[in-house]
Amino acid sequence: MIEKRPFAALGGADHGWLKARHHFSFANYYDPKNMGWGALRVWNDDEIQPQSGFPPHPHSDMEIITYVREGAITHQDSMGNKGRTGPGDVQVMSAGQGVRHAEYNLENDQTTLFQIWIEPTTRGGDPYWGMKPFPKDDRSGKFVPLASGYEQDKDSALPIRAEARVLGATLKAGEATEYSLDPSRHAYLVSARGAVEVNGVRLDARDGAAVTGETALSVKALDDAELVLVDAA
Repeated sequence: MIEKRPFAALGGADHGWLKARHHFSFANYYDPKNMGWGALRVWNDDEIQPQSGFPPHPHSDMEIITYVREGAITHQDSMGNKGRTGPGDVQVMSAGQGVRHAEYNLENDQTTLFQIWIEPTTRGGDPYWGMKPFPKDDRSGKFVPLASGYEQDKDSALPIRAEARVLGATLKAGEATEYSLDPSRHAYLVSARGAVEVNGVRLDARDGAAVTGETALSVKALDDAELVLVDAA
């Protein structure tokens, strides 16, 4: 089953400094029938204006993955970490037993990003933050793990405390790739850029596809495309 979630139909909010679209129920957008997809709880599509951002606030027991599409985000947290994540790169924060953090666009241009929350397999533990560059050429024509809770991915992906993977791929127009799935799991795919067909279903840029009961995703790029996929329990 593939359920298309058109970008234009997503919930959202406009705070002036932040324009957000929510693939799932979040903050003031409440939809009791759309509280997540398996262990995937949040997928926000954020546009953050220059010299603005999220002031310090707390989290606990959540794996928070940020995929920057344009611009950059600068992170600060109560563990003493500071870092800047640029376009195509990823940061992960395992909130664990509790952490405070802030995320700012200190650039002179708008920053756009996906903020993804995945429920951890176990609660508590020390919080963690990390970031990593992921050159787009390294994921050309195939999905590669960007963040993962699996041992076999530890040398290439950022760690998360969940039975899940966040993957990225870039495809040239006309190219295709396939990703094998356990049909009992929940996958969610968004094209950050470009139109694609997923098992014959067309997705335009920033549309979502909620997938379960499938053994594989066959993705064909109709335009040059940049894809982000979550494979979760």
